[in-house]
Amino acid sequence: MMSALAALLFCVAALLALAVLAVALSRTKLATPLVYGATLLIATTIAIIAAMALTGGATAPTGLTLPLGLPWIGARFRLDALAAFFLVVIGLGAAITSLYALGYGRHETSPHRVLPFLPAFIAGMSLVVLADDAFSFLISWEFMSLASWALVMAHHHDADNTRAGYIYLVMASFGTLALLLAFGLISGPEGNYTFDAIRAAPHSPTSMALTLALMLIGAGSKAGLAPLHVWLPLAHPAAPSHVSALMSGIMTKVAVYGFVRVVFDLLGPAQWWMSAPVLLLGGLTAVLGILHALMETDLKRVLAYSTIENIGVVFVSLGLALAFQANGIGWAAALAFTAALFHVLNHSLFKSLLFFGAGAVLTATGERDMERLGGLIHAMPRTSLTFLVGCVAISALPPFNGFVSEWLMFQTILQSPNLPQWGLKILVPAIGGLLALAAALAAACFVRAFGITFLGRPRSVAAQTAREVDRFMIAAMVVLALLCLGAGIVPGLVIDAISPAARMVLHAVMPEQASVPWLSIIPISEGRSSYNGLLVFAFIALSASLSAYVIHRVASRALRRGPAWGCGFAATGAATQYSASGFAQPIRRVFGPMVLRARIRVKMPPPGDTAPARFDLELHDRVWNALYEPIAGAIGAATESLNQLQFLTIRRYLSLVFMSLIALLLVLALWS
Repeated sequence: MMSALAALLFCVAALLALAVLAVALSRTKLATPLVYGATLLIATTIAIIAAMALTGGATAPTGLTLPLGLPWIGARFRLDALAAFFLVVIGLGAAITSLYALGYGRHETSPHRVLPFLPAFIAGMSLVVLADDAFSFLISWEFMSLASWALVMAHHHDADNTRAGYIYLVMASFGTLALLLAFGLISGPEGNYTFDAIRAAPHSPTSMALTLALMLIGAGSKAGLAPLHVWLPLAHPAAPSHVSALMSGIMTKVAVYGFVRVVFDLLGPAQWWMSAPVLLLGGLTAVLGILHALMETDLKRVLAYSTIENIGVVFVSLGLALAFQANGIGWAAALAFTAALFHVLNHSLFKSLLFFGAGAVLTATGERDMERLGGLIHAMPRTSLTFLVGCVAISALPPFNGFVSEWLMFQTILQSPNLPQWGLKILVPAIGGLLALAAALAAACFVRAFGITFLGRPRSVAAQTAREVDRFMIAAMVVLALLCLGAGIVPGLVIDAISPAARMVLHAVMPEQASVPWLSIIPISEGRSSYNGLLVFAFIALSASLSAYVIHRVASRALRRGPAWGCGFAATGAATQYSASGFAQPIRRVFGPMVLRARIRVKMPPPGDTAPARFDLELHDRVWNALYEPIAGAIGAATESLNQLQFLTIRRYLSLVFMSLIALLLVLALWS
């Protein structure tokens, strides 16, 4: 009987074959339903096989070596509990994305630029998770990056998309270089590139510190960890919406997997000081990402910046797991690690749902600017309802799934007095304060996103003439909304499913939750904390239904319609409504000068002057201005200087070659 690992590799091979087939068929009408339908079947198979491997009770990982890659190593692949969990995330996300794309793909203007690369992208992400040696991991990582770059460049005729693709390619290359150095460092001079050999080798504190720094750069840049996040809000909105969902909801989690695999698994026992930079970067990333999201008016850029915030939440949880694991507090480490993986799953669900909603809005209106939307709840009721579910879930409100993972994380933060190091005793509560601020700002951000986009009156002709999207797109959004609700109502089942991964990585797990009465979850002990998503959902549903019943039975049945109140003035038009910029103004006044370097210019004409008033707002990414602009300027100046070399005479060329040869000989002489 074929093993689960072999079946998964066959699925990856099928995806690669489908990518080749898509090249031949991409300009035919049959291509879109065929490629996306086949991808749906293959991705569903990956998710089912991985879920069975994760929950089937098998504890021993399985390995397989193919005669590819390095001659003395081959291409090694391995399926264990950690890989199985992330394959569930990849397979589930890819399957629902393919279902959505069956409808969305019919509106794609350049399908031949998308169809061949989407299955290749999914195959690359799967191979990263299955790789069991450094060479296979890096090749798969680079393949994933290049396939996603091709998808970002699908609409290359747009200058902004071309710039986004260029920055993404530069950052991806930089991240891969950091990963290459990290694996070279932990492989040692003997070249032990297999993961088993790396696990068995001793690692000094210096090599562990350098590897941690390189992984924060390599995996953190792909995940969107500040200050390496600058490519993400450019590349994710540039891609087609279903690709944006894959990149934001799934690919960033593959980067999280790479970090977990190296830092938690390959480096060996954790040291307490390793948690400090992870916690600090995670907390700052969460606040920075959501502040930028609040200032944006492009709906897809709002969602992209929100991904940065959620990646910060995941890394804070991983930092907590490192801190407690290093101090031998296994139950707290398992709680933090479970919170991290739970949030990985949750974010893949509600962020994909939100990008699907943004894609539906873009399909129906042709607009991404929230200032030109509004009133879509009447024209697109199904999309608005599912988008509302995503907004509530990402705002961490019960009874949806986002609340549970963040609640588990805060439960871990409350255990910080158990840590013996005073630095962590101070740092962890401070990071908890940053995350509480980020959670409040996230709620404001998505009240703004939903209210400005779907409520009120249409602000443009495109919003007025919008129509609901097709059944495939609606079905995909409904499935994700139900999964967000289901994971929030019965989180204990998800926690138990994650337990094998926590046991493999930390050798500790949370208490079994399935046996707790009434489907409650008790992360530590019943005397400390518990939560019951089912009861919360029942209370909300019952109280809302009862209120609606009483209102309809007691109140008058008369229906009255009237114009919106205009504060004593007649409502003149949709432009007088609250705008996205107006909603964010109070927060911008508080945080804008410090974080975003906001500059506001207001020109008010004097009384009697008929000239219009003018309001100009400039927002700048301080990280981009302080870090990347000087680097880009220095590289530009260096290339301009080197460009002069092509205009030398033959005599000067020969002199340059001679001087270079003398310099090399001197270096060799001194070296020997």
